[in-house]
Amino acid sequence: MTANSGFVDDYLAYLLARASHLISSEFHFVVEANGLSLITWRVMASLSGKDALSVGELADIVLAKQPTVTKLIGRMEQDGWVKRCDAAHDKRQSLVSLTPAGRRKVKPLLALARAHESQVTADIGASEVALLKRALERMIAMRG
Repeated sequence: MTANSGFVDDYLAYLLARASHLISSEFHFVVEANGLSLITWRVMASLSGKDALSVGELADIVLAKQPTVTKLIGRMEQDGWVKRCDAAHDKRQSLVSLTPAGRRKVKPLLALARAHESQVTADIGASEVALLKRALERMIAMRG
């Protein structure tokens, strides 16, 4: 931090938010060009590679309120992209998973997201990216 730096120039929460905003904004155009809303993309990406997640888990992952995610899941179910079933351990809890149509819809976007991540991190280097990811994962785990 230099003598002319303001508070936010060295404030971790700001730096994380700013980096997230800049990187995410670039990819949002791709998502929208593929006919998905950002929250739909987040839900589909979150379900990719998973058997199923509860609506509560999805809400936590996609940083949205549970009622919002519940409504979205209903629309996505009508579109044929996800299916809901009752959890075996608690019939009050719905588990959500991607349908084959949902997996087909999100697969090309996942590849584009990985390519975008590679482009964004190319100047940093693989070892620093891995270190950054591990540090962020630890921060999330300790506060999540």
